Amino acid sequence: MSLNAKLPSYLLGKYQLTGTVTFSVLFALVFLNLYIPFSDTAWFGFGDSLMSVLTLLFCSAAIGVLIASRVLMYKSKKYFHMTYWAYVLWCIAEIASICGFYTWLTVDITSPEKALAPEIFGKAFLYGTIALLVPYIISAMYFAIIDKNKTISLMSYENIVTDEAPKADTPLQKITLFDNSGSLKLSLSPENLYYIESDDNYIKVWYTDSKGELKQYMLRCRLKTVEESFKGSDLVRCNRKYIVNIKKVRLLHKESEGYVLDLDNESIPPLPVTKTYTDAVLSHFTDQSPLLEPIE
Repeated sequence: MSLNAKLPSYLLGKYQLTGTVTFSVLFALVFLNLYIPFSDTAWFGFGDSLMSVLTLLFCSAAIGVLIASRVLMYKSKKYFHMTYWAYVLWCIAEIASICGFYTWLTVDITSPEKALAPEIFGKAFLYGTIALLVPYIISAMYFAIIDKNKTISLMSYENIVTDEAPKADTPLQKITLFDNSGSLKLSLSPENLYYIESDDNYIKVWYTDSKGELKQYMLRCRLKTVEESFKGSDLVRCNRKYIVNIKKVRLLHKESEGYVLDLDNESIPPLPVTKTYTDAVLSHFTDQSPLLEPIE
C-alpha cells in the first residue's frame, strides 16, 4: 500500500468519523487514568477546585479540537482527494494541537518545578500519540471490516416467511446492498440483476424492476469487494470495470480484440471480456450449457 494512494471512502463518512471521535475519547480517558499515577508532569484531578476547572477545560478543548478537525475532514472531501499520507499528517496535527494546549496550561498556569516546555510537550506528544493513534488504527480496521463484509452480500430467505414464493426446487435468495453505516439500501432477486459497473469509488448495479424496466442503483463500494463477496457464484468479473450475471448472457462471441458478452436486454451494450478474466468467464460455458452460442 502506497502512502500516496487515495484514502478509502469508508474512513471519511459521517458515521465513521463520529464513531472514531467517540471511541478515541473513551480510549484516551481510560489510558490517561492509567498514565497519570506514573507521570511527573500530569496535573489532572478533581480534588482541588482550580485543578478541576483546568481538567474540565482541557478535556473540553481536546474533544472540541477532535470534533472540529473531523468535521473539517468530512467537508474537505468535496474539494480534494485525501491520501493516506495526508490522513497521517492530519492525525499528527490533531495530536500536536492538543499537546500544545496542554503544554501551555502546564507551563503558564500550573507552573511545575524544574519542567521545561520542550520536555513537557515531548512527553505529552508521546503519550498523546498512544492515547489517540491506537484508537484511530482500531477504528480504521473496524470500519474496513464493515466495508468489506456488510456492503453487498447474497442472503438466503428459504427459512424466512415472505410474500414471494420461491420457484420449484430453488431456494429464495436476495442480493442485499448496504451503505457504509450498515443500513440496508437495496434488496433484489439474482435473476433481476444484469451486471455491476465500477465508477471510481462507487458501483452501479444494473437490474430490472417489477415492470421489467432497466434501472441502476449507485452505492459507495469497490468492485473488488463485490468480486470477493460473490466468489463461486454466477456473478463473474469479466473486465476491470464490470461484473456480469452469467445467467443473463445471451451470446458469447469472439472479436479481434477478444471475447464479448451480449446480454438478453437490448438496451445494454455488449460487455468486453479482457484477457485477465477470460478463463474465469469461459469456465461457465460448456457444450451442455444452454447459454452457449456458436463461438468462432
